[in-house]
Amino acid sequence: MKQAKYDVLVIGGGHAGIEASIAAAKMGQCVGLISMDTNTIGRLSCNPSIGGSAKGHLAKEIDALGGVMGRIADASGIQFKMLNTSKGPAVWSPRSQNDKDLYPLVAQNLLLSTTNLEIISETVVEILVSGGKVSGVRTASNEEINARAVILCSGTFLNAVMWTGTDCTKGGRVGEPPAEKISDLLSSLGLEKGRLKTGTPPRIDRKSIDVRRFEPHNGDENPVPFSIHTHSVRNQLSCFATHTTSRTHESLEGGFSRSPMFTGLITGAGPRYCPSIEDKIYRFADKDSHTIVLEPEGLSSNTLYVNGFSTSLPKDIQDVGMRSIPGLEDATILRYGYAVEYDFFFPYQLTFGLQSKALDGLFFAGQVNGTSGYEEAASQGLIAGINAALYVRGEGSFTLQRSEAYIGVMIDDLVNKNTEEPYRIFTSLAEYRLLLRIDTVYDRLLPQGNKLGLVPDHVVSRYEILQRRTNELVQATQKTKVAVNEINKMLVEVGETPITEPTSAMNILRRPKVSIEQLLPMLDGVEQSVYQEHQDVAHRVDTMVKYEGYIEKLHRDVERFAEQEQQVIPPSFSYLGIKSLSTEGREKLERIRPGSLGQASRIPGVSASDVSILSLYLR
Repeated sequence: MKQAKYDVLVIGGGHAGIEASIAAAKMGQCVGLISMDTNTIGRLSCNPSIGGSAKGHLAKEIDALGGVMGRIADASGIQFKMLNTSKGPAVWSPRSQNDKDLYPLVAQNLLLSTTNLEIISETVVEILVSGGKVSGVRTASNEEINARAVILCSGTFLNAVMWTGTDCTKGGRVGEPPAEKISDLLSSLGLEKGRLKTGTPPRIDRKSIDVRRFEPHNGDENPVPFSIHTHSVRNQLSCFATHTTSRTHESLEGGFSRSPMFTGLITGAGPRYCPSIEDKIYRFADKDSHTIVLEPEGLSSNTLYVNGFSTSLPKDIQDVGMRSIPGLEDATILRYGYAVEYDFFFPYQLTFGLQSKALDGLFFAGQVNGTSGYEEAASQGLIAGINAALYVRGEGSFTLQRSEAYIGVMIDDLVNKNTEEPYRIFTSLAEYRLLLRIDTVYDRLLPQGNKLGLVPDHVVSRYEILQRRTNELVQATQKTKVAVNEINKMLVEVGETPITEPTSAMNILRRPKVSIEQLLPMLDGVEQSVYQEHQDVAHRVDTMVKYEGYIEKLHRDVERFAEQEQQVIPPSFSYLGIKSLSTEGREKLERIRPGSLGQASRIPGVSASDVSILSLYLR
């Protein structure tokens, strides 16, 4: 039953809205999740996958804090892979291919089974404000629903239009209307908005091609789930790879004169690191081919997502270009690619808790903040939901530092930097990425999720057993001395230099080509079968020992980072009167109004000398 008043109202049922509403409800608030069409809640509107490089880190962090994306991905996954395993452990990242029909069903069931949470089928046309605070929303049926906090998770729907060639249709997703009034009303209240663009590729009929002609991309032999709550997952389908050719590029270039990107019809900036196929051809003219991956959209679906072929070109050009790709000569396009152009609000106007600096009780999460991707949206939704609940309870704000989580890196970047294109998380953005590995995620964040009431005590207790086993294994490597005749044969076999005198197992493990599994039989007081069963423990110990020096240095850096974060800048501090600041530094500081000297130092355009001057004035 819809109520007249809620503690928290969440606008939008995408990945941000799901996390925000469940988090706030689990923290004891009465929550209403408002969606234009409740059947579309949780829809995978673009690629039917979760995770990937750095994005998998976000999905794991959501799980560690008590969010639900990992559980939904595990329950609807049809293929699981750990990416970047040929590289260092800092960049290992999980990815799943998901059933596009099953994912939203699992999400909707989770929402329906959450206490304190109601789903409302309505269209919001106005966010109500009273005395500088939000007071609720007005719907298209002219009904007022009151709330103490509102979270806007509108995705790509604010004043949204879709482009295929020169054909323009209003909407944020195929078959779904835009939200046309909210952004203009918020803009009239002084919030600065911009315009961005994202795109999606065509879907083709699997029955129209012969998959035996393509290179298969299979899942891992021993797939690993996203969530600590999931016992196991399995692979059920493969993806398939092909590539464009020079003939493909020539075919697509024939439509550039009718491309909304090149004719100026689209004014919003698109994602640099996930460009459309026409953008790739234009920007990388010297490349003869680009990789295309055909990804199944579900166990009961015949559609294949053509990853790498995002486009807004006219339909006839998409047909010709698609059929010029090896193996796709007879492909039938079931849904043509299109671009979506939409409003967003510059996130420098937010606190690190994702609350508006201009309007108390109003939170923003997801693509409305200028981000791109399911995982980025879900992470923000979780943080916004937590902080909306804390706001209602009058208990301050929950934030994560750059040294604590990729979520902290992302939000810090959003608040401090200009959003001129859709923001996407990368491992290269995290200066402490060796500390933010996926195998440390529950050490870092599970206690915080438990303290917030989002992670049950029994989950923490179960994980503490793995922590103890990790510590016991590390101690065993320290205590155990290995004899020359015991270890040298193995060292020679793996290509390492033999030892000349007894040494600790830890010293042996520091060698790059030696793994903990090889040393298990030699370790004193260790039950080998226990650690063979828990491969994640063995992997953690391997990494901790091999990278010990780097990790210690990073911890020292974090301590210095914390010192600057503790130098608080009063909210009323005036930068305009400090004439010795650079002009650009003064303007950026006045606009963003950092809360600490550390935050000020990370704002682009604020120089090291500006920070020194500011530090002097603060003292």
